[in-house]
Amino acid sequence: MNALSNKKIIIGISGSIAAYKSATMVRLLVKEGAQVKVIMTKDACNFISPLTLSTLSKNKVVTELIDGNEATWNNHVELGLWADVFVVAPASANTIANFSNGICDNMLTAVYLSARCKVCIAPAMDEDMWKHTSTQKNITSLISYGNKIIPVDSGELASGLVGEGRMAEPEAIVAYLNDLLSEKKNEGRLKGKKALVTAGPTYEAIDPVRFIGNHSSGKMGIAIADELANEGASVELILGPSSLKPQNTSVKTINVTSAAEMFNVASKSFKHADVAVMAAAVADYTPEKTLTQKIKKHNGNSLDLSLIKTTDILKSLGKEKKKNQLLVGFALETNDELKNAKEKLKKKNLDFIVLNSLNDKGAGFKHDTNQITIIDRDKKIFSFPLKAKQEVAKDIVKHIAAKLKK
Repeated sequence: MNALSNKKIIIGISGSIAAYKSATMVRLLVKEGAQVKVIMTKDACNFISPLTLSTLSKNKVVTELIDGNEATWNNHVELGLWADVFVVAPASANTIANFSNGICDNMLTAVYLSARCKVCIAPAMDEDMWKHTSTQKNITSLISYGNKIIPVDSGELASGLVGEGRMAEPEAIVAYLNDLLSEKKNEGRLKGKKALVTAGPTYEAIDPVRFIGNHSSGKMGIAIADELANEGASVELILGPSSLKPQNTSVKTINVTSAAEMFNVASKSFKHADVAVMAAAVADYTPEKTLTQKIKKHNGNSLDLSLIKTTDILKSLGKEKKKNQLLVGFALETNDELKNAKEKLKKKNLDFIVLNSLNDKGAGFKHDTNQITIIDRDKKIFSFPLKAKQEVAKDIVKHIAAKLKK
């Protein structure tokens, strides 16, 4: 039995020439044993007949909130609750903009705002529209909301130009959904493993009210801790100053403030860990002396502050690492990204390193999204597109699980 069998799937179709592909997609999903319902915008009906999709799906196609012919109301909330997955294919630039901004002006957007299931969006438009700053901003917003974006294809476009923006082929979308719905089958693959995660910034006190810190929110590390716990691992999270907390209640959280505090806890916990993911943005320097009284403003225009290096937690754990332990580090770079990450991987005795660059839009501190590259100890490189940090965490944990199997 495949992952699509008996699954309830809504196909949302917006106004795009790619709507003709939806017929094939519906036929393939029904063939796989899925229950399919179709929602179309008015513009979509200009490209493909609702009758065609109704025949293929074996269900009435919904196009309006109020059905004038039968004087009935189509319950968008009920539809949103019915589905296991909501797939919008094709998703035009206009529909993507409406989703991103919460505009509810048709049945498709109403169901989107009511859906509690996974939402997958397959964009379809001309290359200039796809690459436009506003469209990319909307895509980033949708990812940050937890939606999944099915990558566009390159090729001949409706305009006659050749480039990016084609909707993924129906076979590729069905395969994507099969993989997505198969994820639950792998849950628990880290059962019995002990995991250590560090997350967030550290604050190095200058005086009772001032400190040296950085912009890390802890989102990425917390998402990794959650995902490790979701996969059955016993997780200890060492969290620097952050207003966030794990969603998985089984994660044991230890709150710390300074780099020294994080080092002390991490070095003790690492002895018993099968895997450690060092995602915290630890301060490299700390004041040589912490004043007990607040520094007063002086008449001069400058203030000299003597700093000393903090303990390199990642390097220290790398020295202590045993053969049966997996150690993962992070590298946030602004230039010579791959070169610097590879050097860090080697110097700190890591099993793999997760690279993200501040040059990538939507990646790094404070964002709900991230774009990473995983570099293995054996020099293999795995690059991933921009995703919500929860999805990035899944990619990282999947890589960890594969490593622990070897």
